[in-house]
Amino acid sequence: MRILMISDVYFPRINGVSTSIETFRAGLKAENVSVTLVAPDYGKTEDAYTMPADADIMRLPARAIPFDPEDRLMHGRHLRRLPQILADQDFDLIHIQTPFAAHYTGLRLARQRRIPCIATYHTHFEEYFHHYLPVMPRPLARGLTRRLARSQCNALDAVIVPSSAMQTALRNYGVTKPLHILPTGIPLAQFGAAPEHDFRQRHGLPTDRPLALFVGRVAHEKNLHFLLEAMQHALSLNPSVALVIAGEGPALGSLKKAAARLGIAGNVFFLGYLDRQRELPQCYAAADLFAFPSVTETQGLVLLEAMAAGLPVLGIPVMGAADILGPQRGAVCAPHESHGFGRLMAELLADRTQLAKLSTEGREFAQTWGAQERARQLAHLYRQITQP
Repeated sequence: MRILMISDVYFPRINGVSTSIETFRAGLKAENVSVTLVAPDYGKTEDAYTMPADADIMRLPARAIPFDPEDRLMHGRHLRRLPQILADQDFDLIHIQTPFAAHYTGLRLARQRRIPCIATYHTHFEEYFHHYLPVMPRPLARGLTRRLARSQCNALDAVIVPSSAMQTALRNYGVTKPLHILPTGIPLAQFGAAPEHDFRQRHGLPTDRPLALFVGRVAHEKNLHFLLEAMQHALSLNPSVALVIAGEGPALGSLKKAAARLGIAGNVFFLGYLDRQRELPQCYAAADLFAFPSVTETQGLVLLEAMAAGLPVLGIPVMGAADILGPQRGAVCAPHESHGFGRLMAELLADRTQLAKLSTEGREFAQTWGAQERARQLAHLYRQITQP
């Protein structure tokens, strides 16, 4: 079986969509599914972000997007030439990963070839746009987002969603096409490595203090200012705690200023981007608690990564994160209120017995989210949709 995937984002752009695409691509090979991916060309990038050369990835020329230095927009003329470029290749199905230029190109190509077209709805855009379009009234942005999602999804043969919360949201928007819940799995072996005891020292982190960790895109929608406020309360109860924020993004500057304003700058450490293959698993292993304040996740892969590494999780059980946090296996559910979140941070970081219990539970729970099993489920869905 041959699948054409098309996406407006992919590595070296670091986010959940890129990770999901790469995880499924790797797993689908073992399921006898061949995937060709069309994605933007980001031009010259730093060595830390480069991906291995892959003949099954087609990079299209792309231009920078004003006010968004991280992303690229594939040139329309090259997207329009895709039918010619791919004329000698047969595909059974087109799988769209993002709702921008990739959506309309993939849908048009599928109609030309008369093959099924599906999409994965990764992002709850209704909760994102007000951060990036503050001049637009929030009710107007919400209404436009819902109408666009409904129109796009109902033009497809089926939609994949990563959580039950996202399925409910799209149904409430008026999406009538089949919705399949299929979360991205995680490469379990990658996050089960033994810790290297010099990680903290190498990165200038305190070696004798309990450490809370956040990993993810450092963006406004991740609710990280809330996490800093919670950290301030945690310190008032347990002055020995420290917080690490690992990742990059547009909110980094404002977060550093906020930490200074709150008087906690000496207790918060910003590590930037960490290599996923080696440094990130070691970062999980070096921490004592994963603190996740986001309330906009459609899944929350980093929660599972942390659990697979044996790192207990503290998070707010809303949207997609509820599917992971709700069972409370390796995780503690926190209120969306900074005092309560901070109190739980302080209490957990002071309770080694509870942390050890949560670590064991989390490792066991993460085993049910393996990447290969999710790839098997996706391959089955492809075959189901393409059957006459």
